[in-house]
Amino acid sequence: MPKIKAEKKTRIHNEVAKQGIMFNKSFGQHILKNPMIITSMLLKADLRPTDTCLEIGPGTGNMTVKILEQVKQVVACEIDTRLVAELQKRVQGTPYQQKLQILIGDVLKTELPFFNICVANVPYQISSPLVFKLLLHRPFFRCAVLMFQKEFAERLVAKPGDKLYCRLSVNTQLLSRVSMLMNVGKNNFRPPPKVESAVVRIEPINPPPPISYTEWDGLTRIAFNRKNKVLGGIFKQTSVLTTLEKNYRLHCSLHNKDVEEDLDFKSKVEEIIKSNSRELTRAREMDVDDFMGLLHAFNKEGIHFS
Repeated sequence: MPKIKAEKKTRIHNEVAKQGIMFNKSFGQHILKNPMIITSMLLKADLRPTDTCLEIGPGTGNMTVKILEQVKQVVACEIDTRLVAELQKRVQGTPYQQKLQILIGDVLKTELPFFNICVANVPYQISSPLVFKLLLHRPFFRCAVLMFQKEFAERLVAKPGDKLYCRLSVNTQLLSRVSMLMNVGKNNFRPPPKVESAVVRIEPINPPPPISYTEWDGLTRIAFNRKNKVLGGIFKQTSVLTTLEKNYRLHCSLHNKDVEEDLDFKSKVEEIIKSNSRELTRAREMDVDDFMGLLHAFNKEGIHFS
């Protein structure tokens, strides 16, 4: 191994050893060490003394103790029991001990208690399921200020026509107002990740749009399966038509409606697409309102996506 690489590896090992913790890559552990970034995130969250704040992946507690200074209670969800012990040790004997509730386990499998704000340096491998777990959580929280991999953050805020616009973008923007706050370089973490990071602010739309989210998700899943193909082509695919016709027949059965004897389901779907002038439209060109209009048109004809 070249001497420079060996020295760098030794330096990183020694820095981690000082903490007494060997970080677990499978948990996506990259501890945010820059206090200025932490301070900026908390300012953007606009914490209040009456808040109950959810923090996901508190690590060794660098951000946790700063949040504890400003809120009524912190609910910290941590999967690594070694870091839980470090965090407990850090607040032991301080006024913060009674204000900190630690949930041990995978946040995606944990039933979350009440919280009205969320601040977190998110383990990047759970970014997408975590966003939707939070957005579908009830009661509503005021806002979340979250650190993600930069490209993931850019997808959240992307607009129709943008290169990174995708199903994640439109699904998130259906349920929330999301904005980019700042970029964060690799060297602000220990150990440094391989990718750049960014912080976003997510505010749930309350009340949410009056539609079934599972229906919406089914529609966007089909539309974005081949996002560069026009909808007229996507909805001619045999697999799509077979699934939708099955749903249609089930809907008619449940609502005591007769299925047309001479049903030409393919033509029925084509007519809906054409009547909404979407036969030559691509999913990457459609915004939330466009998809809501299309979903309403399908549902009106008894065609459902879940």
